Amino acid sequence: MIAIVDYGCGNLCSLRNAFEAIGAKTVVSDSLKVIAQADKVVLPGVGNFGMAMKKIRQKSLEKAIVFAAARKPFLGICLGMQLLFEESEENPGVKGLRIFKGKVKRFSVSQKVPQMGWNKVSCREQYAGQSSLFKELPEREWFFFANSFFAEPERTDIVAGTSFYGEEFCAAIEKGKFWATQFHPEKSGKYGLRMLQNFAKKGGEKQ
Repeated sequence: MIAIVDYGCGNLCSLRNAFEAIGAKTVVSDSLKVIAQADKVVLPGVGNFGMAMKKIRQKSLEKAIVFAAARKPFLGICLGMQLLFEESEENPGVKGLRIFKGKVKRFSVSQKVPQMGWNKVSCREQYAGQSSLFKELPEREWFFFANSFFAEPERTDIVAGTSFYGEEFCAAIEKGKFWATQFHPEKSGKYGLRMLQNFAKKGGEKQ
């Protein structure tokens, strides 16, 4: 069972529908018990970094998310990826989940923000042919983005995919059973569904 964390800022319906389209069993929940018992956990997110962290803490979900991220297959999506870091330029002084060292930065170039639409994601050379996240996907493919900010991990070796919007930025993270994408797989057509299927099958558990 895949638990989709409902903390009040997630794109829940389209994500749940996408998993259902590939036959994966999901539950949308803010229950600590459900999240703890799930085989896999997804942290979605749209909106503001500070507001999202406020809602997570109001629902007492922070420890449950960090615990799940350390012990089971985990997927962060869009804002759900940014929340994994220490802080964001969107809301200075607000602490993130601090699962990874690094900060979330605003696009510094004179590009229209948010970036809204399709952009190419390149699987980094060192991950080519070895990435579970990008398994059976082209090494460069189009995915759907909706972001004004992007994560800049302190450790560059966890960056599995990059994209370009006036500047190169981290589009995907892969570290063992832990994945995160700045783009929305659930809105990215057949290759996005392929990526969600890779996650649903990760670890050998039945869908």
